[in-house]
Amino acid sequence: MAIPSDRWAIPSYNRFVAEYGYTTVFEPLPEGGFNVLVPAIPEICTFGETLEEAREMARDAIRCYLESVILTGEPIPADLAEVTTERVAVTVP
Repeated sequence: MAIPSDRWAIPSYNRFVAEYGYTTVFEPLPEGGFNVLVPAIPEICTFGETLEEAREMARDAIRCYLESVILTGEPIPADLAEVTTERVAVTVP
């Protein structure tokens, strides 16, 4: 299995381990906790009661997703180069 040159390859028990990084959005919820989105992987949506728990849930969701695409031979998505956020106002009659 070829490892892209922009990834860290670490030999481990006769196999390679690659590290991937993804931009992650932590949205505070009014009722408490954080909704977690990974823009490069829209299939991921998770939650954490605290910011630290939300981070761990994001790591776990990303890891599970990547393990799945590797097993099925799908391409591993690249992180988005840039994420833009802005407030959009609408008028409702």
